[in-house]
Amino acid sequence: MTARSTLPLQAATLGVGIILALFLLGPILWMVSSSFQFDSDLFTVPPQLIPRQPTLDNYRYILTREAPASYSGQITGRRASGEALSLVPALKNSFIVATVVTLFNLLFSTLAAYTYARLRFRGRDLTYAFILTSRLIPAISVAIPISVLITRLKLLDTHWALITVYVAFTLPFTMWFLMKYFAFLPPEIEEAALIDGCTRFGALRRVVAPMAAPGLAAAAAFAFMGAYSEFLFALFLTRTMAAKTVPVILVATAINHDVSFALSFAALIVAMIPAMAFALIFRSYITRGFVSAFGR
Repeated sequence: MTARSTLPLQAATLGVGIILALFLLGPILWMVSSSFQFDSDLFTVPPQLIPRQPTLDNYRYILTREAPASYSGQITGRRASGEALSLVPALKNSFIVATVVTLFNLLFSTLAAYTYARLRFRGRDLTYAFILTSRLIPAISVAIPISVLITRLKLLDTHWALITVYVAFTLPFTMWFLMKYFAFLPPEIEEAALIDGCTRFGALRRVVAPMAAPGLAAAAAFAFMGAYSEFLFALFLTRTMAAKTVPVILVATAINHDVSFALSFAALIVAMIPAMAFALIFRSYITRGFVSAFGR
């Protein structure tokens, strides 16, 4: 095919790409634009796609919990404001829970995945199948029994209630993913370490773990994102701001009939920042990890 004959195809591909990008990014861009406006500006006709007088007061109100003077007569919906103002404590809870879940996943899934990838022992296939099958159980089907168990253990409305449940639900996937990653690593290097006197754990810590850094980053990203965005158990197992997480607060804000849209959009943007920062910082490792595990 000549360069001229491929021009229509390239133009069509570019057009489809632009439409897809607008479809995916449009709602996010609209939220960003709306978060820099007041409620009164959001209902103007025609709508202000680009704020004429952008303001940071929505973000300032959420972060400081003190209403700026410019809010006088602008925001309706006191309950919505109160819910949105609970975002900062919820962010703290979400970050604590997601971080601990990620660390537990890295510790336990690395040990388990390496064991299943390198060692042969009685019951290996049966236990491996049981662990993977447990990941297929719908969360809603065990939500009530888990709530009863957490209540009897006196962990209701605590970080540990969410951490325990999230680790149980994320660990099977991270273990399976790291097992596939370890299976593709050449065993000769760690065998040389074993010959030189390393223990199996020492070979894992000094040789295998550094080589598997991209895979570990990808597993950590899955565990963090899963714990940070989980809603069902966060709703069932929390009662007060001592443990409520971001998804619960955002849903409570969204379903309020007296919602302040500008403040809600600002709360959504603030809630997205930790997850986006995590993905941007570790994006290269995450990409390499998934490509190495599934691209062969």
